[in-house]
Amino acid sequence: MEQRVIGRINQQVSVVGLGTWQLGADWGEVKEEDALAVLDAAVESGVTFFDTADVYGDGRSEQLIGRYLRERPDADLLVATKMGRRVAQEPAHYTLDNFRAWTDRSRTNLGVDTLDLVQLHCPPTPVYSSDAVFDALDTLVEEQRIAAYGVSVETCEEALTAIARPGTASVQIIFNAFRLKPLEAVLPAAAEAGVGIIARVPLASGLLSGKYTKDTVFAANDHRTFNRHGESFDQGETFSGVDYESGLEAAAEFSALAPAGATPAQTALRWIIQQPGVTSVIPGARSPEQARANAEAAALAPLPDATLVAVRELYDRSIRAQVHHRW
Repeated sequence: MEQRVIGRINQQVSVVGLGTWQLGADWGEVKEEDALAVLDAAVESGVTFFDTADVYGDGRSEQLIGRYLRERPDADLLVATKMGRRVAQEPAHYTLDNFRAWTDRSRTNLGVDTLDLVQLHCPPTPVYSSDAVFDALDTLVEEQRIAAYGVSVETCEEALTAIARPGTASVQIIFNAFRLKPLEAVLPAAAEAGVGIIARVPLASGLLSGKYTKDTVFAANDHRTFNRHGESFDQGETFSGVDYESGLEAAAEFSALAPAGATPAQTALRWIIQQPGVTSVIPGARSPEQARANAEAAALAPLPDATLVAVRELYDRSIRAQVHHRW
């Protein structure tokens, strides 16, 4: 699989990575043996980048990856985790002492001395402008608790503020065919600065897979049930902030753009891969088959210009008014 470089830290990652939120919580139940099978299928398919967080299942996702790393010491992986969501979301909690405690917990969960990449996990907006916060992150690097740091953001404005910080290695941002705003300024700024772009929610919580209908029922412990209107965390994390009913209609149009031999989900991933400035896209997977199918998107031929134009027209017509002003 193609590997792309996060410029500021000269680290390679696979262009299709694996998001592991669903292995911890909030996507329905995933058994431990199934989770490990997903990790294995991803690696066997060429994935070299896992993304997790300390709050995914209160550490379960990290612990599963840690077990996998112990069982597969030959696997050449860069594992990114996130911190900051285990406390009330107030800027005052983003301190060096808390950072040390949070990263020590993640180091234990993952079974490593030094974390490869730690991202602030969608913190309150003022955190991105705090010199003390970034000084503390630099201290973690000096103490070898972490090798590098980045941020996971909700808005393009937060991304641009973080890119301006010289120590920021990566920005994780919601980016997909239903969320085009990062194309305008974030991706060009990141490319110029050598900051990696990690595209999350690439399938708009599954909408872009074309598998769902108005009759689809998600489990009670699935965020697609309990967070449709931002009841538990930012609404943009669920279906990219798109209204479910109108999203289904747009997804049906998108599905029709899939080239022969590719699924709508693979087409959505391929669209992201070929956008200038993207380093890695991190779809989740609940089964080995999904993990393999996602990885196969990296081998698809680039989408033709006519498809790219059609995606833009679909966004402008059906999605833009819902999401562009907020994120």
